Amino acid sequence: MKNAQTFKGVYFALAILVCWFTSLFLLLTWQFEWTNPLVYLMIFVQMHLYTGLFITAHDAMHGTISSNRKLNNFFGYLSVFLYAGFFYNKLYDKHHNHHNHVHTEKDPDFAPHGFWKWYLSFMLNYVNVVQLIIVAIAFNILNIWVEEKNLLIFWVAPSLLSTFQLFYFGTYVPHKGEHDNEYHASTLNKNHFVAFITCYFFGYHLEHHQKPATPWWQLYKTKA
Repeated sequence: MKNAQTFKGVYFALAILVCWFTSLFLLLTWQFEWTNPLVYLMIFVQMHLYTGLFITAHDAMHGTISSNRKLNNFFGYLSVFLYAGFFYNKLYDKHHNHHNHVHTEKDPDFAPHGFWKWYLSFMLNYVNVVQLIIVAIAFNILNIWVEEKNLLIFWVAPSLLSTFQLFYFGTYVPHKGEHDNEYHASTLNKNHFVAFITCYFFGYHLEHHQKPATPWWQLYKTKA
């Protein structure tokens, strides 16, 4: 029982990785028709799984996947690299600056702008030329075997859409405006289904800042 509890974070990380890879493999080899409504549904399913990759890396940043540091960081590096060619160590520093300096000039996730300017600032702070080169190389290698339309609609589009999902529900909504707490964060109304579908419970954002060592799959338990 103790071992099962110890490795539960690993089980969840593996589940997301396996679901993402399986879904992506099937979608990239799918000879689909544009008139099939399932195509558009699967874009959003894949978007949600991409978000799950980033959330898995986020859990690794807080050391909640495994007490074994090497194993924990392995999932962090793998998940965030598969997400969009990011480097875990760079994101690790920025994310902890967010927690340590929330809502200040030192907070890399905060910008006192409207949605689009804030989103652009957010993206420019995290995306770099090296990452774009990695993604471009990966795209062209995959394009040797995979049709371009499949790559664009099931690999590129879901990844881009998930940045909106992560930003809107995990940064913009909880941190916009002023708040009467030290974390400068708000939280979703209690609805676990909505909280999971929107951003793996990270709409419960005040609770995340209060208890950052709580993994995403237990975050709903902190909601009063």
